[in-house]
Amino acid sequence: MPTVVKDDVGDVEANLDLHTVPDDVIKYAREKLHETPENKVRAIQELRDMVYERGDVTPIRIDDAYLLRFLRSRSFKVESAYRLLVNYGIFRENNAHFYENVNPLDLGFLGDADVVSVLPYREQNGRRIMIYKLGKWKPSDYHIDELFKASLAILELGMLEPRAQILGGVVIWDLAGLTLNHAWQITPTVASKVIELMVTSFPMKTAAIHIVNESRIFDMIFRVFKPLLGKRYREIMFFHGDDMESLHNHIDPKYLPEIYGGIRPHYCYKDWFRTLSRNPEIVREMKELGYIHEVYD
Repeated sequence: MPTVVKDDVGDVEANLDLHTVPDDVIKYAREKLHETPENKVRAIQELRDMVYERGDVTPIRIDDAYLLRFLRSRSFKVESAYRLLVNYGIFRENNAHFYENVNPLDLGFLGDADVVSVLPYREQNGRRIMIYKLGKWKPSDYHIDELFKASLAILELGMLEPRAQILGGVVIWDLAGLTLNHAWQITPTVASKVIELMVTSFPMKTAAIHIVNESRIFDMIFRVFKPLLGKRYREIMFFHGDDMESLHNHIDPKYLPEIYGGIRPHYCYKDWFRTLSRNPEIVREMKELGYIHEVYD
């Protein structure tokens, strides 16, 4: 059974909203992404025509809702959305083992170790928060590919929510406990895959990246990534050290776990996925991507 966690705020729901777009998010989409009913119809058809005419990629789906994910991720710039769709297809082809026959619940050990988590509520701007505690990863116990599998499962689930497609998400990298052993695992190949997920090959916008508890070890790792990051990603990356008040300037403590000076308890990755795995619509979407579905009690 899922762990019962006391949370007095009252907005916790370990589920996805697959259909609702609140009025304030519709306004954001219109002002920031240039999404209007007319523009949406036109852009979807243009993108679909490109897919048929150019033949660079065979998408998993070609329906309006699926193509809309890529358009929203590129602010309705159709050519950019097409390149993203192609890159996503290439990424999946080159990394099929991240998807095929993967049951996200089998990756629950990452949640048990508190290495990766996604919070079952949204922050003050309506975005979901992913947290990585890389220092708790034990490279001797499992390969970094397991982290990629868990991250992709979380991102693919997140992309099912229209408001996430529009607003993007927030990431916290907690680097407490990072060691040289961790740094040695971050090869140029690994760095390239991270950049593919963050920048070039996945239809999810990153609204902000918050780095906390960084150290000299992180500086070594960041030197690998920095040349690969464009201007936009350098602008949305914030370094806080152990100053949680600095983090609170971006995320209200009301939406943070206690460990970051917030008021929330810890939530388990496994409970989140177990709940979602009982939603038939979500299961159908994930199966289309190659994931397998088996619930463990």
